[in-house]
Amino acid sequence: MATEEVDPRFADLDAWSLLTAMEAMWEGQLAAVAAIGHALPALTAATEAAKAALGDRGRIVYVGAGTSGRVAVQDGAELMPTFAWPKERVRFIVAGGDSAFVTSIEGAEDDVDDAVTQVNAARLTPHDVVIAVAASGTTPFTVAALQHAGSFGAVTIGVANNPGTALLASAKFPILIETGRELIAGSTRMKAGTAQKVVLNLISSGIMLRLGRVYRGMMVNMPPTNAKLKRRAEAMVAQIAHCDPSHAARSLEQAEGDIKTAALLALGVDRVDAETVLKNCDGNLRRVFAELAKNRDSHRDRHPKGAAAPNRGGAVES
Repeated sequence: MATEEVDPRFADLDAWSLLTAMEAMWEGQLAAVAAIGHALPALTAATEAAKAALGDRGRIVYVGAGTSGRVAVQDGAELMPTFAWPKERVRFIVAGGDSAFVTSIEGAEDDVDDAVTQVNAARLTPHDVVIAVAASGTTPFTVAALQHAGSFGAVTIGVANNPGTALLASAKFPILIETGRELIAGSTRMKAGTAQKVVLNLISSGIMLRLGRVYRGMMVNMPPTNAKLKRRAEAMVAQIAHCDPSHAARSLEQAEGDIKTAALLALGVDRVDAETVLKNCDGNLRRVFAELAKNRDSHRDRHPKGAAAPNRGGAVES
C-alpha cells in the first residue's frame, strides 16, 4: 500500500534543514487536497444518496479506527453547533469505543467482533447513512462494520486512500482519494488524514446544503448559544430581512433564537404564519420565500383592481 511505503524522495527528511522539511510537508498537504478533485463526482453521488435517505429521522453514522476514527469524530461533533443537527441523529462506531476519541488504542482496529457488536447496538435502518473511513482501506474493524451496516440496508460510504481495497469494495458509494506515499511512511495523520478531513467536510456540509440548513451562504440553523453566536445570528437576520441590527435583535428574541423564524418576523410575517410556512417547506428558507412570493402574486391575480395586499413578506429574496 502506498500509504505504508517509504518515499525515496524523503528518505533523508530528518537530515534536512527544518525550513526545507516544513516546505516539503506543506507541499504534501497541498497535494493531499488536490487529490480530492478526481473524486468529486463520487462525493456528489454519495451526498445526494445520503440526503435522500436521511429524511426527518435518519442518522449519520461515522465509522473508523485510530487516526481515521478521530478525524471522523471531529466532523460529526461539529454538526450540532454548526447546523443544529440533533445529537440523537449522529453516532460514532469507533474501534476501542469512546476512550479512543482522545487516546490511541491501535490494537482495537483488528477487533471484528466489536465492530459487529457496535453496529448491532446502533439498530441501523435504511434511513441511516454510514460513513466509514480508513486510510489503508483494509482496517478489519472498519471493513467489518461497513459490511455489517450494509446488511441493514443503510447507505454505506467508504473513504480510503488506497485503491482496490476491501473497504471500497464493501461500500455502496466508494470514494478513493489517492494521496500516495506519506513523507513519514505510514503516518497517515498527515496527507491521508488531511484528505479525509476535507472529504468528510464536503459530504456533511453538502448534506446540510441539500437539507436547507444553509441559506445564501449562512448557517441559518445555527443555535445562538453564546454571545458571539448571538451577534452572528442577529447579523444573519439583519442581512436576510434587510433591516437594522436592533430590529433583527428584537425579532431574534421574539423567535426564541430561531434564525429562520426571526428573519420572517423581521420581514413582517406573523409568528404563526412563519412557523407554518417553515414547516410546510421543511425549514428551507429559499422555498419559503418562493412560497410567500407565489402567494403574494396569487392575491394580486385575484384582486387586480383592489388595494394591494400588505407585503407581509417584506423585501423577500429567493
